[in-house]
Amino acid sequence: MRAAWYEKNGPAREVINVGELPDPEPGPGEVRVRIHTSGVNPSDVKRRIGNLGQAIRVPRIVPHSDGAGVVDAAGDGVPQTRVGERVWVYNAQWQRAYGTCAELCCVPQALARRLPDAIDFVAGANMGIPAMTAHRAVFSRGNVRGKTVLVTGGAGAVGHYAVQIAKWAGARVIATASSTQKAALARGAGADEVIDYRHEDVAARVMQFTHGAGVDHIVEVDFGANLQSSIKMLRPNGAIAAYASTRAPEPVLPYYPMMTRGFGIDLVYVYILPPEARAKALADLDTMLGSGFLQHNTGARFTLEQTAAAHEAQEAGTVVGNIVIDVTHPAP
Repeated sequence: MRAAWYEKNGPAREVINVGELPDPEPGPGEVRVRIHTSGVNPSDVKRRIGNLGQAIRVPRIVPHSDGAGVVDAAGDGVPQTRVGERVWVYNAQWQRAYGTCAELCCVPQALARRLPDAIDFVAGANMGIPAMTAHRAVFSRGNVRGKTVLVTGGAGAVGHYAVQIAKWAGARVIATASSTQKAALARGAGADEVIDYRHEDVAARVMQFTHGAGVDHIVEVDFGANLQSSIKMLRPNGAIAAYASTRAPEPVLPYYPMMTRGFGIDLVYVYILPPEARAKALADLDTMLGSGFLQHNTGARFTLEQTAAAHEAQEAGTVVGNIVIDVTHPAP
């Protein structure tokens, strides 16, 4: 099979190889997926670099946890009826050496979810980390119907889904964005109000929009950098569900101002979702996919041979939306 891989940590162009590897065979309880598209996420880049204690400990890594394709083989204990099924794949490379950046990928059958015929493989490659992170962040404290939810970075890979999921769940949604283009994406996803965080005081605008009440829940893309602002606009007993803290990875926590207002902090790491949260995310996403509710924002597409460039684009942070590699067919 054709695949991209690396055998040591380092810069993308120095360590990523593209070529032929032996075809994998599904083990008991596994399916083999002929991958059409592979999704690139920030965690894939961090693993390749070796950040967050993720230095390579195996001879070879085929990267990426997200992807989409067609089941072409089933291992022992898996119904043969799954062969031929269109699927989206998640967590493929979590605690495993071989992910989706290859023509073939074997995963436990539960990690390959049916992809409706009306949803293309590019959209399917967006689903895993972004959509499941967004779902958990929105619902980390339960139902949001009738509540006001702030989504920071409402045009990002996770934020764009979070806006849609919160609206689907009946919330009033405020989003932040850094440009006219991103604001339009957030509004198109269903945001009731969008704030330009580069030119406006987010907390002041939120309090104005909510008539001084503040928000019930924050889906947060940069916890430490935005914490002081969050404290100003979060209602008593509200919560912050954070899935990243890039600009301030070791934030100082103003304990008493948060304690005296009963604030909660939920840290979202999609790979280790509690079983009940994972089951709810998968069930709800199946419903949204089946109804055609979700919009999928693919910001850039690359070929398998361009995997290093795709990683560089993810690192640069200049792509608005998800980055997808066309594994089986060249990108248009």
